[in-house]
Amino acid sequence: MYYILLAFCYSISILPLWLLYRISDGLYVLVYHIFRYRRQVVLENLHQAFPEKTDKELRRLARKYYRNLTDMMVETIKLLTMSRKSLDKRFECDLSIFHKLYAEGRSVQLHLGHNFNWEWANLFAKNGVDYSFLVVFMPISNSAVSRMFRHFREKFGSVLIPANDMRNGMAPWIGKQYLLGLVADQNPGNPRRCYWYPFLNKMTAFYKGPEMSARRYNIPVVFADVRKVKRGYYKAVLKLAFENPAEEPVGRITEEFVKYLEKNIREQPEVWVWSHRRWKHEYKAEYEFENGDE
Repeated sequence: MYYILLAFCYSISILPLWLLYRISDGLYVLVYHIFRYRRQVVLENLHQAFPEKTDKELRRLARKYYRNLTDMMVETIKLLTMSRKSLDKRFECDLSIFHKLYAEGRSVQLHLGHNFNWEWANLFAKNGVDYSFLVVFMPISNSAVSRMFRHFREKFGSVLIPANDMRNGMAPWIGKQYLLGLVADQNPGNPRRCYWYPFLNKMTAFYKGPEMSARRYNIPVVFADVRKVKRGYYKAVLKLAFENPAEEPVGRITEEFVKYLEKNIREQPEVWVWSHRRWKHEYKAEYEFENGDE
């Protein structure tokens, strides 16, 4: 099944981007209008985040989101045959923060959200730095699709670390220089073992792991904001958020990331993934934040 899927995706990937975007237009009609993929989830999430907007405004925002979602689909497939030169023309980011920290002999944690197109962002960052680039990923249950995404992400030499086995995945890298990419707005599985903060008008759970490892090993934390400039073109802005995390109080790194992410979402909401069930867990009093890492 994997090789059939790979061959199919390759046959699509060789098409020029302008034609892939025509395919994306057709996918948009299918996903939004015909199959209505998670439309109710998207609208509920948008209403949660933007209660001040009218129903008409929310539906317009939802349509923009689905157009970006289908663009993301074809852009990800394009990675199979996309050259580094082509990616560099379409994705812009000043990586000087990474160059500085690398010269100082330090590793880095890169925290970003599910803003389109994070797949292009991962490969662009790998292209432009001397670091070994580690990417934490959530394993996909379908084995063929999982192998396909590994192929995409390892194309330019990224090292994949499974989120459900980070301890073992990171073990070979302790004491070495690396850049660790973390899509840090994942929904935690256990609501009792996470930090809770207001996010888009609701108390929301965030993994403790990224902050805990940064503080434990004093690894500088860089925040990334990915923006869609126009169709097929992106720009990421990097911010050195914490140069010495070990000096920070418990919870502050996560709290600042949550504020940073929400600000960026509000400024360009159509590029964040609204179709996932981000608020699976409801906040309870017994989840009250405790001053101490587990």
